[in-house]
Amino acid sequence: MAQTKKVPGIAPPDGGWGWMIVAGCFIVTVCTRAVTRCISIFFVEFQMQFARDYSGTAWIHSLVDCVTMLCAPLGSFIGNRLSCRIAIILGGFLASTGLVLSSFATSLEYLYLTLGILTGMGFALCYTPAIAMVGKYFCERKALAYGIAMSGSGIGTFVLAPAVQLLIEHYSWRGALLILGGFVSNLCVCGALMRPITLKEEEISDTSPAETEHEYTIKQNCLNSPPVQLISKDREQSCFCFQSIQEYRFLLMPDFVVLAVSFLFLAYGCSVPFVYLVPYSLNVGVSHQQAAFLMSILGVIDIVGNITFGWLTDRRCLKKYRNICYMIAVAMEGLCCLFIPLLQSFPLLVPFSVLFGYFDGAYVALIPVVTSDVVGTTYLSSALGVVYFLHAIPYLVSPPIAGWLVDRTGTYTAAFLLSGFSLISCSMLLCGAAVIEKCRRTRSGTYTTTNTDPKLQNWKNSQANC
Repeated sequence: MAQTKKVPGIAPPDGGWGWMIVAGCFIVTVCTRAVTRCISIFFVEFQMQFARDYSGTAWIHSLVDCVTMLCAPLGSFIGNRLSCRIAIILGGFLASTGLVLSSFATSLEYLYLTLGILTGMGFALCYTPAIAMVGKYFCERKALAYGIAMSGSGIGTFVLAPAVQLLIEHYSWRGALLILGGFVSNLCVCGALMRPITLKEEEISDTSPAETEHEYTIKQNCLNSPPVQLISKDREQSCFCFQSIQEYRFLLMPDFVVLAVSFLFLAYGCSVPFVYLVPYSLNVGVSHQQAAFLMSILGVIDIVGNITFGWLTDRRCLKKYRNICYMIAVAMEGLCCLFIPLLQSFPLLVPFSVLFGYFDGAYVALIPVVTSDVVGTTYLSSALGVVYFLHAIPYLVSPPIAGWLVDRTGTYTAAFLLSGFSLISCSMLLCGAAVIEKCRRTRSGTYTTTNTDPKLQNWKNSQANC
């Protein structure tokens, strides 16, 4: 959050209590992303209980995913205004309450409200602040820390999926949701682990003297008013608006705009294989057990991709090329999707699950790292809120669009090809922007020591600190 008064800070500790932050974020990803994936296990139970069709029942899972991403900026806002600790504890309470209330559902519309909206909003308040806290505690080993923290999604899915199925068999879907609500309440404990930290602020002069003088005047009006004089409502509102604008100044950065557009392609392309891998496998003659095993392979390898790719990109030889590694991971995932229509048997689909799972885990671990490299640690929480907000609409519309293509063509080829080309477009967009930026800097001589370009100064500072 933008502050006027300098607060003494410290450098990211890259260890110590930071590993507790990583452990807390790991549990948060288990309780949010893994639990969201496991909600699909209740699909048949809900359909049989309420006698509804596939499309009506499928909206429950779509709502959880969409609301989680759509409300991500709200999580960032609360984390910035109050603290990440408060945001996560509040989110844990809402998510747990939503799951417990869902166990008393009497209709599908009831589940839309409790499981879809209430639980999804609770997940949103937890997810973004927890991820942002990891970025504040780590610099040198940031990619590795994020790799470990984000692996909770794969590990949680691998462990929770059979556990949830067992709970349904023993206690029915109502009892399973009730127990799941108690499990998700551990988010409140994770929130308590999020000890606030104040980092050293970087001095980046990217405003004109007139703008600086104008900002100084507003800040003086906001912060240095006479103590005996009451601040008017108009002045309070102007102060609040100014601080809010300062928090989202990164939205005007060209690099972030390009990154944001690329996330739209990324979010569309990555969700389709997770939804349609099992139906496609059954369609080509793979048994139900083997199709489920493909998803298990994908989840386990996802964990490997999270941790190993994070560790690799933290090496000195690769740290400067993390953006390139991110582009390669996304492009390789897209190539995997393009080859799915050629894979017509279980032995051929196993390598796909391995490669797709690995590169999916690789780029997921690097999303916060790449975002941090673009906007800096100061704006990371707000930027992640925007990033995950941009995932919401593609997550909501991509499965229905792919399903429509399957209905129209009678095959899964068009759906997977569109997914693959979307991922490759994401990588190509970032690659093209990087090439253009490099050419522009080379042509204008921005690498001279006398240049005072604020973006170059920002880049130099980040290289010096990280």
